[in-house]
Amino acid sequence: MSDKVAIVTGAGAGIGLGIARRLAEAGAAVVINDVDLARAKSSCARLRGRGYSALEPIAADVASAHGATSLVDGAVARFGRVDILVNNAGIYPTSPFLDTSVELWDSVLDTNLRGPFLCAQAVARQFEKQGRGDAILNITSVVGLVGAGPSAAAYSASKGGLVALTKTLARAVGAYGARANAIAPAGIETEGTSGMWDVGFAERRPVRRFGTPDDVALTALFLVAPASDYITGEVVVVDGGYLLMQA
Repeated sequence: MSDKVAIVTGAGAGIGLGIARRLAEAGAAVVINDVDLARAKSSCARLRGRGYSALEPIAADVASAHGATSLVDGAVARFGRVDILVNNAGIYPTSPFLDTSVELWDSVLDTNLRGPFLCAQAVARQFEKQGRGDAILNITSVVGLVGAGPSAAAYSASKGGLVALTKTLARAVGAYGARANAIAPAGIETEGTSGMWDVGFAERRPVRRFGTPDDVALTALFLVAPASDYITGEVVVVDGGYLLMQA
């Protein structure tokens, strides 16, 4: 992937950073996006410490049209093109269903659904200018497929919407030779999920362990690479068998 340019949103830590690392390892130039420039720069420094140099930190709030556009414009200014977009940025606030405010609902939907839409739209416009693109990958969640508890109504709705958006994107970007897919993780241990589950949560699943950001990153690398060129509009579940145990 040495001739590819990828944007990864929410790459300041966790799954996003893991995906950025695997893309850089495969030879791609990677734009590291985070709403916090210091975090984006820190991620770049960590990856440069591993020997990767084609990196660019860009701070942008992808929930705004200006932020999404400036992110893509910044990537093009630095590397000349965009081939891959990974929509990973997301938030997970919880609230009892009856106490969920319109403000919380809007905040979650803005970041988790409007953001991916705006970034995909901006990247698709760049694909059109270039005459071609490669892939858009959305990081959703298993709760987007089966729902979650009542304290995560907004999050579930946002991730379910992202599943539907992925399938629509697959049809939209096919005109530019590009594909759109999604990954639905569950039980991935990151800085943000530390302590969220007890040990029994892992032991009750077939793989008997929690997932790591690299479990998602390796799947992401496959889904944006030429090896998956005949796959589009799909949602790949990376959950260690979690959904099997819900039957």
